[in-house]
Amino acid sequence: MAAESEDELRERRQAVRDLGSALRELTDAAVSTEADTETLREIKAQVQALVPPLDAVRRERGQMAAVDDGRRPRRLYSPAVGPGNPIAPPMRVEIVDGEAVGTCTLGLAYEGPPSYVHGGMSAMLLDQILGHAHAAGGAPPGMTVQLSLRYRRPVPLTTPLRIVGRVERVDGRWTESRATICTADAPDTVLVEAEGKFVVPNAEQSSRLFGKVEGLVK
Repeated sequence: MAAESEDELRERRQAVRDLGSALRELTDAAVSTEADTETLREIKAQVQALVPPLDAVRRERGQMAAVDDGRRPRRLYSPAVGPGNPIAPPMRVEIVDGEAVGTCTLGLAYEGPPSYVHGGMSAMLLDQILGHAHAAGGAPPGMTVQLSLRYRRPVPLTTPLRIVGRVERVDGRWTESRATICTADAPDTVLVEAEGKFVVPNAEQSSRLFGKVEGLVK
């Protein structure tokens, strides 16, 4: 693909967001529907017909998406916060008084026990918010080494959630942090809490893990 101007990239990023939003609507409808068999088969054929134009120009592992220039902290295809990724809620994150505060509402696509969020989804959101907390607290960005969760109460579906992360301690390359999930209406009632340990890879580790990633600004 030829190099794009900033205006062209801006337009394509918006198109990525719009497609992600439409696919989230489709996913929500697909997991919520009680449509008859014939309707499901018709929709399947229509969806399959949409794949080839997208699949014709694709990136592979080790290649950054062109819409992510390697310097952006929030990648458009992140499974937690990326508006272009149909499996992302996406969680929206703000920095408030040195803490990272995320908000999102999870529909039936994220259901574990009936009416409640799958525990693995809670873990992903908490891991993500801790990464933002490091930036908010001035800690160096690192990779997750340990993530310990305590599930106090089930997280309800179709309910606005508040996910908060903060840094507890920084020791050289190591950072320890905490995060919680609550409902927006009851921010003092913790549903899930997490403690995380993160480490900044050294030069040798960074080269081994990411040295061949195309488009990554190191």
